[in-house]
Amino acid sequence: MKRIQLLPFIFSFLALLHASCTQGSQGKRDTRQKESRQAITKDEILTGADQLGAYLPLLKGKKVGLMGNQTSVVGPDKKHLVDVLLENKIDLRFAFAPEHGFRGSIERGEKVSNEVDEKTGLPLYSLYGKNKKADSIVNSIDIMLFDLQDVGARFYTYIASMHQVMQLCANHGKKIIILDRPNPNGDQVDGPVRKDDKFKSNISFHKIAMIHGLTIGELAQMINDEGWLDKGKKCDLTVISLKNWDHKTPYSLPIIPSPSLPNDVSVRLYMSLCLFEATDVSVGRGTDWPFQVLGYPNPSFGKFTFTPGSKPGMSAHVEQQDKTCYGLDLRDTDPKSSTFTLKYVLDFYKLFKKAGIADQFFARPEFFNKLAGNDKLIQQIKAGMTEDEIKESWKPELEIYKKMRKKYLLYPDFE
Repeated sequence: MKRIQLLPFIFSFLALLHASCTQGSQGKRDTRQKESRQAITKDEILTGADQLGAYLPLLKGKKVGLMGNQTSVVGPDKKHLVDVLLENKIDLRFAFAPEHGFRGSIERGEKVSNEVDEKTGLPLYSLYGKNKKADSIVNSIDIMLFDLQDVGARFYTYIASMHQVMQLCANHGKKIIILDRPNPNGDQVDGPVRKDDKFKSNISFHKIAMIHGLTIGELAQMINDEGWLDKGKKCDLTVISLKNWDHKTPYSLPIIPSPSLPNDVSVRLYMSLCLFEATDVSVGRGTDWPFQVLGYPNPSFGKFTFTPGSKPGMSAHVEQQDKTCYGLDLRDTDPKSSTFTLKYVLDFYKLFKKAGIADQFFARPEFFNKLAGNDKLIQQIKAGMTEDEIKESWKPELEIYKKMRKKYLLYPDFE
């Protein structure tokens, strides 16, 4: 296997595609994603960070903090936002880092420590987990900038980090500017809505659909105006909106958002495959194809085989490491047509049941319930309900969420 090298800030999309594909079907996948990228370039999508004239004047003469990571880039040259701010003489005092760290190379769930940016000497602080100094840090500045690439799933922790920053700004009367970015899964709203705070965690922080269909800017408005900050507080919020993008427009991420989402296929399949994180089924962590393959060490599970090993950012928590897994090869999935589905989870549960090991499928049931946002889904799967039956059960709450979502859209919707 070829190893994916994470080169901070200059990791181009075509390099990511090359590293994630095998020789046998390389051409087909290359052509598909090149066509997608060409269409996107032609549309000239401008992220919030690309629009310097919209936010640099707001920062002049102010003490500024930033929450960002390797996805916080500006323009076609993918210059990091930190460098752009410093070049424009902005008084940048520090940066907060989310899960995976400031450079996006830290293993999922691992501790993100405070450090210093090697290139600029900028102090870096973690907001993944508890930081007792966070209040004093935010109180030392005038304005917070937030620029992270989300992927549109409730269980992706960057939106919990955004909530935390918004809360800090609300507590201390600081302005926050969200530099909006496209949601690569923004063309769908699906999954159960979390209602009970019993299941609240960093992977299920908000009372939104599992596939929420919002950009970070749209979600920030929802958090603020729905009174979800503690004690109903609101922060002084400004969103620098996207240009030339709507919820129907496909978007290929120019920089990978985390080590296990290296390309369009993984980003689209992540919606459906993340539930496997609460099982011992491998989603390809420790291979060149995370969230593009599925397998378990049982020959009856399929003819396709792979062996999870050790990869940068994917070494501490690798399901079935060094074991031959049998299952599905999903690498040729068309990103444009891929949408959220329970099919893979339901099919693998049936395989476990057929093998007489159904009781082993939900290896971490409490974690599964947090991912799902309820404890009903696990029971529905065990009861043998079909996907249509399960989706019908969450339809009423999903419709209520969709109506709420419409109030906060900044861009034309997909429906």
